Amino acid sequence: MLFQGQTLGKYKILAPLGSGGFGVVYLAKDTWIDKEVAIKVPHKQDLNFSEHLREPRLLAALDHPNIVSITTAEKEASLFFIVMEYVEGKTLEDVIANEGALDANRVIEYSTQIAMAVSHAHHQGVIHRDLRPPNVLVSQSGILKVADFGTSRFLEIAAHGTTVIGSPPYMAPEQFDGKAVFASDIYSLGVTMYQMSTGVLPYDTPTPGELEKLRNGKLVRPPRLRNPEISKLLNDMIMKAMAPLLTDRYQQASDLLHDLENASPSDRRSHVKSTTSGLSERAGIMQQNIPEKHRVEPTQTPRFCWQCHKPLHARTDRCPFCDEQQ
Repeated sequence: MLFQGQTLGKYKILAPLGSGGFGVVYLAKDTWIDKEVAIKVPHKQDLNFSEHLREPRLLAALDHPNIVSITTAEKEASLFFIVMEYVEGKTLEDVIANEGALDANRVIEYSTQIAMAVSHAHHQGVIHRDLRPPNVLVSQSGILKVADFGTSRFLEIAAHGTTVIGSPPYMAPEQFDGKAVFASDIYSLGVTMYQMSTGVLPYDTPTPGELEKLRNGKLVRPPRLRNPEISKLLNDMIMKAMAPLLTDRYQQASDLLHDLENASPSDRRSHVKSTTSGLSERAGIMQQNIPEKHRVEPTQTPRFCWQCHKPLHARTDRCPFCDEQQ
């Protein structure tokens, strides 16, 4: 639709980044401030203006370091587009395709970041409905950003999303009936965790005749059977996230986050730089040269960036706000 060098107001198109069912994303430059941005152009340009604004309004309600942030929405020469932050890196789908099964520490780290994004969205009344590796960006500094909220919606009045939307291999059983709920995103995250842990999907796209097996949990083999190196704890978390019955599944992303925080803490310990700022050390990580009285237990003390003093994730070595190494 757009070509290299074309301009949309102050934005100059540099290259296409990808295309999905709801739009095409381009790398562009804001020529006023000389900054690279991502521009999403919806396929459907014949919608009324309020319908066009649904996705940017959703994004505007979400302010979290693990969610792609929106800059603005504009219309130039009858073309509506959304301007978002540009995340330099790969999609999680690309990472899995290139590396296959990821080690347990990375699965836990990535799952935690995605779950934090999902938890924040849910607290704002937003359900994603299409959570999957192609919609998760992995920056060069290791920060994950959930993107593509084009299928999302506010759950303000309706008890659930009533439209059958999503990518079948990642859809919870209730989504095939048009009854997406918050726990449906957790199911999709469970499938993503399965794929990160094994390098493959738990099952192919279910055929209409296999939906009953999906609802009964008969399509899923425990990931530990595909990758024996997966711990029982991680295996059980994935299976609980993918439970076909809502009552057996994690009810909130915070419940999954709690289990992720308690998964193999000894395997996640690493060294970090000591600082002179007097701020709390990274939760769950101990330097060998730190005196015993100064050590902190995992999850007991919040972490803050020594440079900008903003909160940090429990398992990251770089600040998502100022990009400063910790």
